[in-house]
Amino acid sequence: MAFEKVTVPTGPAFDPVRRAIPADAQVGHWVAPDGWKLRRFDWLAPNPRGRLLFQTGRGDIFEKYLETFAHLHAQGWSVTAFDWRGQGRSGRLSPDPHVGHVADYGLYDADLAAFWADWRAEGAGPRIVLGHSMGGMMVVRALAARSIDPDAAILVAPMIGLKSPIGAAVAARIARWIAAWGDPMRAAWRGNERPGALASRRSLLTHDGDRYADERWWQDRHPDLVLGPPSWTWLAHGFAGAAALASDPRIETIATPVLMLIADADKLVDPRAALRLGARLPDAQIVRFGPESAHEILREADGVRDRALAAIDLFLAAVVPVRP
Repeated sequence: MAFEKVTVPTGPAFDPVRRAIPADAQVGHWVAPDGWKLRRFDWLAPNPRGRLLFQTGRGDIFEKYLETFAHLHAQGWSVTAFDWRGQGRSGRLSPDPHVGHVADYGLYDADLAAFWADWRAEGAGPRIVLGHSMGGMMVVRALAARSIDPDAAILVAPMIGLKSPIGAAVAARIARWIAAWGDPMRAAWRGNERPGALASRRSLLTHDGDRYADERWWQDRHPDLVLGPPSWTWLAHGFAGAAALASDPRIETIATPVLMLIADADKLVDPRAALRLGARLPDAQIVRFGPESAHEILREADGVRDRALAAIDLFLAAVVPVRP
């Protein structure tokens, strides 16, 4: 694994937690079995109680979650994350660098399984996986396929179903048709998050203006981190993946303890689909948030974020007790 040189920014907008890579963290890359390089982040804790792999959502960069990483690290967890193939600094799968494309979610599955195997061999457990949004869908798929074996899993606003202004069923058929007969790499819409949204992008993600601004702060300094809307193929596989999970009998066999954090007012993913899946898991705890929370629960205003982190801490303390 190679590491990049980390430059610490300065200036009036500098925030030592959210807008700087921790001095003792490492940013490098991991090479997938097919030779593709994925950017990774590692922050080892002194005398760690365990290791946690954080999986971001579609179009995300791990810099958006540095504040959450800091909390987890302070609780004794060594934190690792990587940018999904085709986003962040893990390259692009479309000629247009601003379109989030993937030919098949099986690429994500394979990357997570292979990364987990290598990461698992790098240190002793306990091992936790946390998936936000699309990362949550991929974690559930991996648990069902037994391609990862965490001691516990945390799903934050998991993408178990997608929202659409014309309804998921109709949108799925349109996406599937365009992906098959049109340009499969074409952007599904112009904006970054969803078509036909009357609300601003910020209101879809978080009520906290300062935390919302963190993403643009990082992108202004590193334009190669910018990613826009998904391709029609990405969207078609998103709808298909959600439908497959809804009828996958392996869900009822997942023995891993799971914590689900769900925003009932989420306008990007379907919280009802997540609740239905949670009810099928043998060992699941569900914490729900009302209109006070948008999609990015861990980047919400302090009242929501603090409650979410407290739920995570309590869950991990129960399933992976701190050693005396």
